[in-house]
Amino acid sequence: MKKQGILNRELAGIFAKLGHTDQIVIADCGLPIPNGVTCIDLAYKLGEPSFLTILDTVLDDLEVEHAYLAEEIKTGNSHVYGVVQKKFPQSTYITHEQFKEQTKKAKVIIRTGETTPYANVILQSGVIF
Repeated sequence: MKKQGILNRELAGIFAKLGHTDQIVIADCGLPIPNGVTCIDLAYKLGEPSFLTILDTVLDDLEVEHAYLAEEIKTGNSHVYGVVQKKFPQSTYITHEQFKEQTKKAKVIIRTGETTPYANVILQSGVIF
């Protein structure tokens, strides 16, 4: 049994299979899940687990080279925007509609219980060498 890192067996398995430039999504509980994209639903009540808790946990376990966010997060969710901007100062911002379209290419969407607007990020896998 693992001692640390992602304990969720589905997520750990997906992360182990990711290659360079593959993308995953960490989503609030309202983001639509496209047909055909694997969804790991971690939500167990409104607000839990939070987007930022899951983001930090994923970043401890996964090498990320880039982040994509909806442009609307800048004015629609200043708290989450500030935290994510510090972690990924070179993020790419796209419209929320473009964001939802891009989620169709994700290897997995991790659904949190987050209830604040635009608390969603697409993370692009990097390499460790």
